[in-house]
Amino acid sequence: MSLRICILETDILRPELVDQYQGYGQMFQRLFSQQPIAAEFTVYNVMQGEYPNDELTFDAYLVTGSKADSFGTDPWIQTLKEYLLSRYERGDKLLGVCFGHQLLALLLGGKSERATQGWGVGTHNYKLAAKAPWMSPVREELTLLISHQDQVTALPENATVIASSDFCPFAAYHINDQVLCFQGHPEFIHDYSRALLDLRQEALGSQIYSKGVASLEQEHHGATVAEWMMRFVAQKPEAA
Repeated sequence: MSLRICILETDILRPELVDQYQGYGQMFQRLFSQQPIAAEFTVYNVMQGEYPNDELTFDAYLVTGSKADSFGTDPWIQTLKEYLLSRYERGDKLLGVCFGHQLLALLLGGKSERATQGWGVGTHNYKLAAKAPWMSPVREELTLLISHQDQVTALPENATVIASSDFCPFAAYHINDQVLCFQGHPEFIHDYSRALLDLRQEALGSQIYSKGVASLEQEHHGATVAEWMMRFVAQKPEAA
């Protein structure tokens, strides 16, 4: 039986990228279709006020990346925070990527803010700081495509760090068997990352831009993270 995943899309792509990439919801669906655990996805763009009807049930709710700040005060962000807190209190499983990773940390007692380290772009390597049964296939290190200038700077009290680097100490975390979040973008592909770099070249500056472009020669483990996420959702809570 397929897992049912609700994708809460928190952005609308730049006009010049829409034709080729559609949106983050579709990018996640393409990614997850390649991993071995059967899953079905429904996308709701929460920026536009779309949410599932109360009678619908899902095995997990995934919050995507966004150009918006997780600590922003936009009305749609406040609505999303209330919705996610309600889901968390009901015991639903929550997944977060980039903006979603930061928003869930903030919502559950941590902190996210503009990073003093500046922009992170291209591919980035992380050390794995924890192991769990759902982290299969096993990796010694993790490489993901990234694009962010905000970071989680303090985790919720009950969170466990999964992946870290000097640049991004809280790059991935889980909260028991209910919340799993990654700063990096498993759904990105190299071409999309290059397109973002080109669009932001002026804002990034030549040094960060050039280093980001060069880093795209490296492969990334988005497919691994997709499988971890679905195994995390599929695993049943341990009996007390």
